[in-house]
Amino acid sequence: MIQTATSTPVVALVGRPNVGKSTLFNRLTRSRAALVADIPGLTRDRHYGQGRLNDRRFIVIDTGGFEPVARQGIAAEMARQARQAVIESDLVVFVVDGRDGMAARDRDIANELRRTAARVVLVVNKTEGMPRQSAIADFWSLGLGQPYAISAAHGDGVTELFEELLPPPPDEIEVEPEFEDPTVQAAMPDAEAAAPGEGSARPDKAALLGPRRVKVAVVGRPNAGKSTLINTLLGEERMIAFDQPGTTRDAVSVDFERAGKPYTLIDTAGVRRRGKVTDVIEKFSVVKTLQAIEDCNVCILLIDASEDVAEQDAHIAGYVLEAGRAVVVGINKWDLADAHRRERIKVEFARKLGFLSFARLHFVTAKEGKGVGSLMRSVDEAFAAATAKLSTPRLTRALYEAVERQQPPRRGPSRPKLRYAHQGGQNPPVVIIHGNALDRIADSYRRYLEGWFRERFSLQGTPLRVEFRTSSNPYARDR
Repeated sequence: MIQTATSTPVVALVGRPNVGKSTLFNRLTRSRAALVADIPGLTRDRHYGQGRLNDRRFIVIDTGGFEPVARQGIAAEMARQARQAVIESDLVVFVVDGRDGMAARDRDIANELRRTAARVVLVVNKTEGMPRQSAIADFWSLGLGQPYAISAAHGDGVTELFEELLPPPPDEIEVEPEFEDPTVQAAMPDAEAAAPGEGSARPDKAALLGPRRVKVAVVGRPNAGKSTLINTLLGEERMIAFDQPGTTRDAVSVDFERAGKPYTLIDTAGVRRRGKVTDVIEKFSVVKTLQAIEDCNVCILLIDASEDVAEQDAHIAGYVLEAGRAVVVGINKWDLADAHRRERIKVEFARKLGFLSFARLHFVTAKEGKGVGSLMRSVDEAFAAATAKLSTPRLTRALYEAVERQQPPRRGPSRPKLRYAHQGGQNPPVVIIHGNALDRIADSYRRYLEGWFRERFSLQGTPLRVEFRTSSNPYARDR
């Protein structure tokens, strides 16, 4: 048995705002996961990624601008997130700006890291085109040892630096088993004896890999409580939850388990009406939110019960449906709504979001955890429906039942004839129907079939698409 006996190192990137931490994060993870722009304070929450550098593998934590002296407001919450990253890391990379030179805040950060970090390395970023010695000269006074000059944007010095900082990849060590239990050996599948049809049981690949990780994106308008919901599920203040719209700017993913099931929660920025989005940061945030919707398996659409159901809630739901994602609706801050407002919200939801009738609706109080358990059970149900496998015989029988109950309207000289159906995709489920003259079927009949299949196969929480394939007439002649 080959065994690797070293744990994956954790590297935290800290520093004041706009020194290039997210740019370095993206280079180390070979991704564009972190939002990057020449604007201070863009990153706020901790952002984790898998770093890759030649044969080395490590975990990278991107943090927001660190202000150790902040005591209240968003800056204090960002500082708390950075401090948590320092605690979790094996190595802290303190990033400073070589073009701006030394700042007073750099000294404050250096003083705190000297007390709290296990190991600190000082990195001077944005030094492209500058003499190395002059770029790092001012930063020796921080007392953190040798400053390293790099350019995260261009990659200058990054590979060499991390090859020096990170431990070499572990050698594969042959570990001999100390004891062989014959009962355990007998229970293990024998590759040679496990021939089909001889009574031997091959291990199922899905069983060996375990349950599939479900990506869940929490979406909604600003200040609906998305970060609060994720913090409640995680049982810690993982996201900055602040009573101010626009607190979350990037789409941040967090892995966790609940009742033995693995999930990836994606906290997203609130989406406002297009006419109100003028700030460049908010435009980037909306793009990241739409990308998160495309990449997830299930969306939790969170609506604020303290406000009326708005047209923007319907627009966000439209994005989700256009992407074909399963959806669960949560009406948050339900404890703040009196009886009159609760009834009003239910009426408005039915009127403005009636096209989400297939989705489970939950009334929750994310801050106190009320209704969160049933919300996650509906997420599991929606994911199961979105990835359900529908056999061709069952689909075809359901199609015949639908046609027998209501035939497609006649349009032209003949009535469309639906012959058989099969599944054409998952997440969302796609049902492909073959027949004759199907191009004449009206949208209303398509919607009838979608509802019929969803009811017959109990596909609660997922949109379903029906596509038609018209057979060509082999006896038709070109004229």
